[in-house]
Amino acid sequence: MSDLGDLNYFTDESLIDDPLPYLNALRSKCPVLREPHYGTLMVTGYEEGLDVFKQGDTFSSCCCISGPIPGLPFKPEGDDISAQIKQHHHQVPWATHFITFDGPEHVAHRTLLTRLLTQQRLNKNAEYMTQLADRLIDKFIDRDRCEVVSDYSQPLATLVIADLLGVPEEDRQELVSTIGPPPAMVGDPDHKSAPDPLAYLDKRFTAYFEERRARPRDDMMSELANSRFRDGSVPDLAEAVRIATFLFVAGQDTSAKLIASAFKILGDCPHLQQRLRAEPKRIPEFVEETLRMESPSKFNFRVARRATSIGGVDVPAGSIVAISLAAGNRDPRYFENPDEVQLDRPHLRDHLAFGRGFHACPGAPLARLEARITLELFLRRMSDIRISEAQHGPPDARRYSKVPTYILNGVTELHLEFTKA
Repeated sequence: MSDLGDLNYFTDESLIDDPLPYLNALRSKCPVLREPHYGTLMVTGYEEGLDVFKQGDTFSSCCCISGPIPGLPFKPEGDDISAQIKQHHHQVPWATHFITFDGPEHVAHRTLLTRLLTQQRLNKNAEYMTQLADRLIDKFIDRDRCEVVSDYSQPLATLVIADLLGVPEEDRQELVSTIGPPPAMVGDPDHKSAPDPLAYLDKRFTAYFEERRARPRDDMMSELANSRFRDGSVPDLAEAVRIATFLFVAGQDTSAKLIASAFKILGDCPHLQQRLRAEPKRIPEFVEETLRMESPSKFNFRVARRATSIGGVDVPAGSIVAISLAAGNRDPRYFENPDEVQLDRPHLRDHLAFGRGFHACPGAPLARLEARITLELFLRRMSDIRISEAQHGPPDARRYSKVPTYILNGVTELHLEFTKA
């Protein structure tokens, strides 16, 4: 147990496919433990993780994309480093995107997005999602098999967010192909964050926004291009563009990973498939259990602005804190039988999959909607959905390839076999 806990989570490729034994080993020692390689405080307990999210004024999100690699661009000094964070913020990865902002600046930019990404807009878009999902299924339904990531989840999530924003259809595939690998890849010998994959998209979306400001259309991008902050001021064109490009990237990635994870669980549970077919109203509950057991993100990162404590453990100012969503969501102190899918689990949405507080994922309703529609259609149009043993091995020895990053969680491919209903 102690040897496992001493591994370097941020560089050890052996922990990519299944980090849970490592995380459980940390939690068994202490739910808040400083790992020895980067000095990062690893938070593996549910209540302790929730405590960090609740202290939005105490913890900065400036390093939320990269965590300890490359770390802070300055040496923390004193018991309050708020001034240093503000001074050096431009040096952190993805510094121009609102996900790394704090306080009123973050709220102002996030509010622009949440005012537009409403439930009413999503409900309006649901018909398009359903028609698109049916068209994608039509392409492989007669083969009695599919690779769910490339054949379905990635195209669906990409086209849905592109349609929601108003990206011209002829440009969508090119934009998707320009998005680079996620940051902070495991195994990087230089321990550097990957280049910002949004840089190209920012340039491309600028042209869209200039056109939308001159000639608005009936789409979300036009509304965002012509929106105002709550104080009445007009966002710089670049600010509005970056909100859209971040939503474009994050929106497709979260939904695609969630859908693949749902089938990874469902493909090994024929009795659960039967129950959901008989009771389709329980599908949203299964989506919540999928989010709990297979969160699309492994960690959220924060920096302590001021000296504080978490779970009785002292946290000096400048400490990088890693909140393990995977470990918190399987903390047996909070979730009974955490490794089991339980549709009747009390407080199903108590999980941390989308974070909490000021920086909770604004695209969560979109991901939930895409997953629900997908499961409804697959279960209606197919029976006996199962994991391909030829590709992934037998049920007691499955083999999956995971995305090689310490931040994101998801399979790179998932081969399913099924019987057409």
